[in-house]
Amino acid sequence: MSWYSFGNDRSLLILKLYVQPGARQTEAVGICGEELKIKLAALPVDGKANRALTEFLAKRFNVPRKNITLKRGEQSRHKVVEVCQSSNGPEVLFSEMRAE
Repeated sequence: MSWYSFGNDRSLLILKLYVQPGARQTEAVGICGEELKIKLAALPVDGKANRALTEFLAKRFNVPRKNITLKRGEQSRHKVVEVCQSSNGPEVLFSEMRAE
């Protein structure tokens, strides 16, 4: 199993994420088991961490935030997220990691 998969027509990207809220900055940090670990600067209060996650993913995948759907894990660190209509693949989440 992988931390990502594609829907039938490849216009849907499904991500399995492990999210760590309350970090110094928002960034993808690497693979943790079968999930991609993402650190979020936002705290898990009043949905702020989920909003920060969807904003981060929308920016990385160059899609509107409405194209990012949290399918599972609204109140968990383990999340399943769908990205619709992105021309970018999952490798865009690692762009900052390679630059360092």
